[in-house]
Amino acid sequence: MKTRRNNKTRRDQAGPVRLMSKPSAIMNAARKYKTIRTGLLFGSFNPVHIGHIAIAAYMKEFAGMEEIWFIVSPKNPFKRQDSLADPADRLEMVKLAIEPYKSFRASDVEFGMPVPSYTYDTMQKLTVDFPGREFSIITGTDNIGSIRKWKDGDKLIAVCDFLVYPRPESDAGAIEGFISAKLVKAPMIDVSSSFIRRSLSEGRDMRAFVPGAAYDFIEKKGLYR
Repeated sequence: MKTRRNNKTRRDQAGPVRLMSKPSAIMNAARKYKTIRTGLLFGSFNPVHIGHIAIAAYMKEFAGMEEIWFIVSPKNPFKRQDSLADPADRLEMVKLAIEPYKSFRASDVEFGMPVPSYTYDTMQKLTVDFPGREFSIITGTDNIGSIRKWKDGDKLIAVCDFLVYPRPESDAGAIEGFISAKLVKAPMIDVSSSFIRRSLSEGRDMRAFVPGAAYDFIEKKGLYR
């Protein structure tokens, strides 16, 4: 799946996209014109942490990706919302965290979509908006097995490429049955946003787990306290 090259600092500015009756045909057709290989890391990033950055960097350097896009989800349909920071704050934290990395981009593509947003719908939009890119979804072994339960999960599996990284206490065998899924032996980093939020609420210094500029933003805004 592909897309036209945009300036790294620009947000997605395309207007409303008319989805064709057979979106899978769009995604499959996009494969014929591969140009920029782009990994998509979806998440709430509540907050973004060193694990996100490390996985993105590994996929860039060792899995053949040319760019990594962080797709910030305004609302995750599978997670509690009571501790979710404002979407604009989470987007800003990602921008600050990835600033040193020329091949990383923060995307607010889901901000203009119905809430909650669903990955298959997002992939349709990205494929239409960016026909010059070949997209791969980056996800962990802890999530890959549940994709079939997502809205249009079977369709997503049928038309999307997946790069799967190891996560603690999860089975890599879950990728069996996927049309295009590659297990990438990235270093396992056992850190989570929930651990960071909980620790911050207890008054602990978590600077070692959150990229510096993003952590300064958390401190300035008093988030997760």
